Amino acid sequence: MTTGRPVRDLPADADRLRVLKLWLQLSLQRVRDRIADLERRDVERRRGAAAAPAVPDWVVETGIGADRPRLYVHVGGCHMAGTRVHAVTRDVAARGAADGVEACSHCGADAALGIT
Repeated sequence: MTTGRPVRDLPADADRLRVLKLWLQLSLQRVRDRIADLERRDVERRRGAAAAPAVPDWVVETGIGADRPRLYVHVGGCHMAGTRVHAVTRDVAARGAADGVEACSHCGADAALGIT
């Protein structure tokens, strides 16, 4: 876009203008590549979220060992639940809490089960 007046913020010779043009083209391609990468990641994130298994309503955390004692009852999705958790029904969770399995104080499993 020219107005008939010389543009003073650009180099005055064609060689430097060509270098600037190339640099701008390369920069624009980097921006386009980054946008495409972010869009791919967003599609992958949405696809992964759609394919993720549903969070169970209740989980029981077990210990280590052959007998794997039940340690805690958690509300499903509790951030304090460890890696050794098993989805259970509400009845199994309530029965476990009644049998002495400790209810997680972080997620309030005992209150959610109505046994406080």
